[in-house]
Amino acid sequence: MSPAVVSSTTAAVLSGPRTIQLEDRRVWAPPRGEVQVRVQATGLCGSDLHYYIHARNGDFAVRAPLVLGHESAGIVVDLPPGAPDTLKIGQRVAIEAGIYCRSCSFCQSGRYNLCRQMKFCSSAARFPHVDGTLQTVMNHPAYVLHPLPDSVSFELAALAEPLSVLIHSSRRAHLSPNQNIIVFGVGAIGLLACALAKHRGAARVVAVDINPARLEFAKREGFADDVFCLPQPQSSSQQPQSLPEACCAPPKANGVSASSHKHTHAHASTPSTPREMADEQLKKAKESAAAVMSAFGSPDGYDVVFECTGAESVIQMSIFCAMTGGKVMLIGMGTRAAYLPLSTAALREVDILGSFRYADTYREALALLSTPSPTPSSSSSSSSASSPSSASSSESEAQVESEANSKTGRSPSPSIPLPVLAAKLVTHRFPLADTKRAFEMLAKGVDDEGGLVLKVMVGSGVPC
Repeated sequence: MSPAVVSSTTAAVLSGPRTIQLEDRRVWAPPRGEVQVRVQATGLCGSDLHYYIHARNGDFAVRAPLVLGHESAGIVVDLPPGAPDTLKIGQRVAIEAGIYCRSCSFCQSGRYNLCRQMKFCSSAARFPHVDGTLQTVMNHPAYVLHPLPDSVSFELAALAEPLSVLIHSSRRAHLSPNQNIIVFGVGAIGLLACALAKHRGAARVVAVDINPARLEFAKREGFADDVFCLPQPQSSSQQPQSLPEACCAPPKANGVSASSHKHTHAHASTPSTPREMADEQLKKAKESAAAVMSAFGSPDGYDVVFECTGAESVIQMSIFCAMTGGKVMLIGMGTRAAYLPLSTAALREVDILGSFRYADTYREALALLSTPSPTPSSSSSSSSASSPSSASSSESEAQVESEANSKTGRSPSPSIPLPVLAAKLVTHRFPLADTKRAFEMLAKGVDDEGGLVLKVMVGSGVPC
């Protein structure tokens, strides 16, 4: 295609809170260094949802019409002269949304997720904004396009983005076979944390949340070995991080807690100063953590804690739930400032680690998602379509299991292959024209029949 030739793209454009319209736009042939891709599947993320509802995500407000979406895959449809030999017309690719400068010290050292010049598709952090992938055709730098293995569908390839978040955090935590893992928050990221821990040969994976349906899904579908349900916040207008008392109920025998449990200390005195209230919150978080560990039969705590909520009270619980010498991975983003039990962490050498996006993870993510796996069991998620990939179990998984079993004292729990688990996350699918309806369903958390909503995929009308 000549550089002077233009084609068109249809984009779902956010112009204000809960305001999305379809627009037909011109798109130029890709310049040198870029490739034109027809987007086939985009998974909706929590950050996309924040932008949709509020037209902002934390400090980043939308200042001009913005196309959302950054968990995506598609097909190369146009190449400029000098394009990489690894890409060709018709090539199926995963689209890495972060465009980094490749020249700063962070990029040069392999930590390009920290690049100060990062342009992230669908983010309002920089202005002019960089549009995301909820469109039919887009130009994108060739160096952040990743060819897909034949066995990886477009939907699984879109999940390489959230999986990359967990691969990056697991590298920082030195996730290893035979460890005991606890995950706080079982949205898509938390469920992928469970799946990756199991794939890496964890001895036991347990999960905690305030949503019984998600926890039941996590246990039924093989993401977690056991679950603990905390009571819901007292009102819909309050967030879990402002309600530490919501973290204080023991589980029932089936792993779901009873929110009617009372604590005698709650009536002892009423804290009046900010410091007293903060100390009271820490006290409740410590008691809640003890209740969780007792319910799971793990009084010594966990090797690695994946905190996927961003709620202050849960971050506090995470530190108390880490074993001596363990690690807390902060993945969830929801609390700008938190009052933490740092002496508890320091005296027990609990490492508190931050994790932001990912760097150099896509190749590994796609390899994990292409791992040959057996046909899934008869149990199924609420997805209206079948899982995209299935085959026989891989040698790499057998090696992980063997390595874990060789260690004394612990043995890994049986694991469903990671691609099968990942496919279960996709519960609903919409064409691009119904992007607004897809966001509204994601916001509700349940579909019109009351079914659980986890990962919603938006496509351009071509089967995945």
